[in-house]
This record gives sequence, C-alpha cells and structure tokens, in this order.
Amino acid sequence: MVPLTQAILGLSLAACSIVLWKIWSFLWRSYANALKNLPGPPNPSWIWGNFKAIRDEDNSVPQERWVAEYGPNIMYRGILGTPRLWTMDTRALNHILTHSGEYRKPEANSQDLVRVLGKGLLFTEGEQHRKQLTILQNPAFGPAQIRELTSIFVHKSAELRNLWDAKVAHSGGQARIDVLKDLGKMTLDVIGLAGFNYSFDALNPDGKPNELSEAFQQIFSIPSKITTMMILKHVIPLLGAIPDERSRRIDRAQEVMRRIGVQLIQEKKEAIKRELSESKEGGLGRKDVQGRDLLTLLLKANMATDIPDSQRLSDEEVLSPCLRFLVAGHETTSVATTWCLYALTQAPEVQKKLRDELLTLDTDMPTMDELNSLPYLDAVVRETLRIHAPVPTTLRVAMKDDVIPISEPFVDRFGQVQDSIRITKGSAVIIPILSLNRCKKLWGEDAREFKPERWEHPPEALSSVPGVWGHMLTFLGGPRACIGYRFSIVEMKALVYTLVRSLEFELAVPPEDVQKRTSVVQRPILKSAPEQGSQLPLLVRRYKRE
Repeated sequence: MVPLTQAILGLSLAACSIVLWKIWSFLWRSYANALKNLPGPPNPSWIWGNFKAIRDEDNSVPQERWVAEYGPNIMYRGILGTPRLWTMDTRALNHILTHSGEYRKPEANSQDLVRVLGKGLLFTEGEQHRKQLTILQNPAFGPAQIRELTSIFVHKSAELRNLWDAKVAHSGGQARIDVLKDLGKMTLDVIGLAGFNYSFDALNPDGKPNELSEAFQQIFSIPSKITTMMILKHVIPLLGAIPDERSRRIDRAQEVMRRIGVQLIQEKKEAIKRELSESKEGGLGRKDVQGRDLLTLLLKANMATDIPDSQRLSDEEVLSPCLRFLVAGHETTSVATTWCLYALTQAPEVQKKLRDELLTLDTDMPTMDELNSLPYLDAVVRETLRIHAPVPTTLRVAMKDDVIPISEPFVDRFGQVQDSIRITKGSAVIIPILSLNRCKKLWGEDAREFKPERWEHPPEALSSVPGVWGHMLTFLGGPRACIGYRFSIVEMKALVYTLVRSLEFELAVPPEDVQKRTSVVQRPILKSAPEQGSQLPLLVRRYKRE
C-alpha cells in the first residue's frame, strides 16, 4: 500500500502540474494570438492589461477613445494580458453573431449562473439549443402571449404609481425616491406572476420577506470588490471547486430556488393532467396551448401529443429557462426604465411632450395595442434602449481559428493593409452593444444625445446593424438574440405610460454626480456616495392637469 504522505504528495504534484499547464497554455495563447497584429493601445501592465483603464471610466468609453485613435478594429489586453477583439465593423459583428456555434459564451464567465440555473437555453449550444428554442419561442414569447400578459404589466405599474403617490402625499407634495430600488421590486413582481404565477409581493410595503425573493437577491448581489481569487477562478475554472463565502451563499440560495421551482413544476403538471382528463378530446396539441404564465405555457407545449419525443424537454430544461427569464427580465427592464426616467429629467421638454401624448388615451389600463399605438412613447423607449442599453457589452470566445470578413480594409500594427480579421481559437471577442448604439458613423454627430425625434426618420446606415429589434444591438442578433425582447418592451411601455401620466420627475442630485457602474447591467451610482451602492434618487410630484 502506498503511504499516505506519498499519495498526498503525488496528488499535490498532479494538481500543480495541471495549474502550471493551464497557465502556460494561457500565456502561450496570448503570445501566439493572431489578434496581436491588430492596432490598439499599449499594454500598461502584464497582470491587469488595460483592465484598470476600463474599470475607472464608464463602460465602453476607453474603447471608444481607442477606436477614434486606432480605427474600428482594435485589440486591447484583458487581465493577464489576454488579447481581446473590439470591432465596430457591422459586417464583422454580423458574422460573429450569426455563427453562434463558432463564437460561444465563455464557460468561465457563466459558472455561477450554471450552478443556479442549470445548463438551459442560456448555456446550451448547437442542436440542443435549437430544440429548446423550438419549445420556447412558440408560443411563450409570441405577440399573442405578450398581449395576454399586458394586464399584469399595467396593474403592477399602477401599484407602483400608487406607492409613489402615497410617498408624495406623505411628504407634503414632493418626495425624494430611489426609483431604481422600487422599479426592481415592481419588475420582480411582474416576472414572478408572468413566469411562474408566483407572487413575490415585493411592492407591498407591509409584506413579509419572501423566501424566493431573498434567495434571488443573495445570488445576484454585486461583489464589493474584485479579488485575486476571482481573477484566478476566471483564468483556471478548476479553482471554482474551492468553496468560499460567495459560493456557499449561492449554494444555499440555489437550493431554495430549485426546491420551489421543482414544486411549482409538479403542481402545474398535475393541474394540466387534470385538465386533460376532464376534456372531451383527451389529448393536448400545440394549437391547444393556452395559459398566462410562462411555466404553464412551456409545460403544456412540452406535453403536447403532436411533437416528436426528440423535441421534448426534461423538467430541468423547462425550469432553467424560467429561472433565466426571472433573471434577465427583472434586471434589464428595471434598469432600462430607471435610465428612461433619468433621461426625462434631463430633457423636460421631452417629458412634457411624452405626457401630452399619453394623456390623449382616456384610460389608466391600456391594452398592448393601445400602448403600441403611441408613436412618441415608442420613440422614447427606443431612444432609451439605444443610448442607455442595460447590457453595454457581451463576450464571445472563438471555438476555432477563423477569418472574419470586414466592410472596409484597415492597416495593422506593421503597416500592412488587411481585408479581414484573422482570429485564433480561444480568443475573446467583445460585442460592443452600447458603442455601436451610439456610433456617430451610424447615427450622426448627435449620436450621444437623447433625442427621441430621431426615430421619425432613422438613418439609412442602420440597415447594416445585425440587431433583432430597432436596428440596434440592445437585444443582440442572430440565433442567440434575446427571445424575450417583446416582453421587455411592452412592460417598459406600460411602466412609462402609467408613471409619466400621473407624476413629474426631477433629478434630486446634480447630473455630474450620477455615474454608471457595470456588473452585467449598467446601474446608476452616486459619486458622492459610492458606499451606498446602486441608486437613482429623483424628486417626484403629482402632475396636475391645467
């Protein structure tokens, strides 16, 4: 028998060998990477690369400065000197987004979410992704289903309006309100009802803490700082097996989320079976799929008798997109609406023009069709999602060596003219959502201004942008585009309609005190109070009709 000390020594040497091999492979890929020929800023640090310059400014600002100096296709360095491609070329971006099998989400960036959500639609690739997408797209995210859900959006928007109106009355006519916090509660309530028929009751000021709501907040809380271990886990995914306080907190919250999710699935499956046993037909077809919440729709679609077994999802595959829906829909819509209210405080004439249009409808409870009939509301929402895209960038990794086509030739670091971008397997590609949304070449010299009127006559150059909605990258494009974009847009319209009709908004701090801080999504913080975390304080008053 091998002595225990020798076994431990052998295991330690094996572990060290693996770590050293990973580091060597990592450094070699950086050295031999084809992207190093691209123009770009100098590398100020072998450890941090250009990361500190990016961290210290608003998202995408340093990259936009580098593009102005070096051209639309640049390479800069990430942590430990990893080369990163940043391209503003719409032809190149179209190639990257439409070849989703060759350019995938990096596994290391998704480990925490995989632990929580499972390998559902967010993380699957190829044929498995197409199978899940078939079930999800029809009917769960179609216009007919969003029309059914609009009443939830409107009623919860009215509940938020009433909450703020009560605060205004209690404060003598004007209240200082952190709109980000309350909008987050409202969208969480909506996602709970629309996704699971589950009540978070987050907006209720007298409500008790909700077990699922608390689990959700624990999982997606922002780390107070980036630690060395976080960086090492990013570079060496095997280190993710080492437990720490954050991983233990995620595990506890994950247990709650999955326990409640599995329970809801079983309850709804039993209800559907009872419905089938009581029906005259005795079977369920895709044309019969009806319902209100996403989970019920998915289960009915998955249990339909006229779909092949190869397309059916397991309970785990059904639960995962619902949890993903909970995450994406809650965060992005609340943050986008927060930035919309901010933009309206900085453009009082837009706020007034918008309110005048909203008051032309004589109803507090509009339908989806009525919301979509208001052109200036549509323009305000589009302009907000353009200039304040909730997710400013996203990352892809090249799964093989590739040649990316481009619209115009460029000159590389060695003075050679290139008509394509050569990329090495394993290279990181940044999709510059926010930068392309405010690119002057596409949008004109006023691209950084909040100007809803631009949507009356959008520039012709936008036709080259590979976005799934509005000729923008806000919801991405290609096979991995956001399938819930209709949900988010109509919910945002319901919120803006309900709030701006009844209330007036003014920024409670100087505009220069507001800064964007990105952790997946762009949240506002105050430079004067960064320790208080994300917030946007507005002065809110009742609107009095003349």
